[in-house]
Amino acid sequence: MNSITSLFHIQYPIIQAGMIWCSGWELASAAANAGCLGLIGSGSMYPEVLRDHICKTKAATQNPFGVNVPMLYPDIDKHMRIIIDEGVKVVFTSAGNPKTWTKILKDEGITVVHVVSSVKFALKAQEAGVDAVVAEGFEAGGHNGRDETTTFCLIPMVKRELGIPLIAAGGIASGSAMLAAMVLGADGVQIGSRFAASAESSAHQSFKNEIVKAKEGDTMLTLKELAPVRLLKNKFFEEVQTAYANCASAEDLKTLLGRARAKRGMFEGDLENGELEIGQISGLIDEVKPVAHIVDEIMAEYRQARKAVGGAKFDF
Repeated sequence: MNSITSLFHIQYPIIQAGMIWCSGWELASAAANAGCLGLIGSGSMYPEVLRDHICKTKAATQNPFGVNVPMLYPDIDKHMRIIIDEGVKVVFTSAGNPKTWTKILKDEGITVVHVVSSVKFALKAQEAGVDAVVAEGFEAGGHNGRDETTTFCLIPMVKRELGIPLIAAGGIASGSAMLAAMVLGADGVQIGSRFAASAESSAHQSFKNEIVKAKEGDTMLTLKELAPVRLLKNKFFEEVQTAYANCASAEDLKTLLGRARAKRGMFEGDLENGELEIGQISGLIDEVKPVAHIVDEIMAEYRQARKAVGGAKFDF
């Protein structure tokens, strides 16, 4: 056991990321049953929808799971009340000040983890009393840090300053990447894109197919004036690029974005006009598979990579 498996009482130091429109109860429970920490992504859910997903996850697994809560979303008070009332033991917070909810949750016996994109915010999360930090690099899909620090650089920088367990995220979808992150100082990894393209993901099948089709260079970080987000290039993405070329203001970009773009793309399968949030690592994802198979492959590759590190290839 290491600090992450001990903290969450799980078999492997792998967190299934709580992704908007992708991480419903089926994915969270499948990840939990496979030995990881499964997370429900509450950012796309009305309060009673979240309650339903928590109840269904509890019915589908006896293993630990948690809820990811983006703190800038509406109804957060109701979300937190439901999480407490339903006895959820783990909460990952993001997109906000960790001081707002950490003490309240910890007083209820809940383990709290905060997602950050910089050393500065990792230290603020530690000061707020969280139990662990997820440091997410620029490669990650969805909303991202403004500094564009890559995972390979971010993890050792955070590790040098942090005194609590560290989870690496961004560009991790394989056992060899998991090993690399841990060599750099991470105690565990959070994986998003690979699980977004799983059989149990609540993402639309058309979006999953686009993830599998993606190659190097098919994603890009954009909309930094609003909230930086990594997207697959599609018709909507090109409209954003055209807007930039025409010197669009932040207000112009907000109007172009409109409402429910992410839902339209990832959940409803509108590949032209929707936001298709996915990480750079999508270029290495070639097949939609059940979560259990994905985890088995990651762990087999992790063990193989560990063994290879001791081989002659690495002797100089």
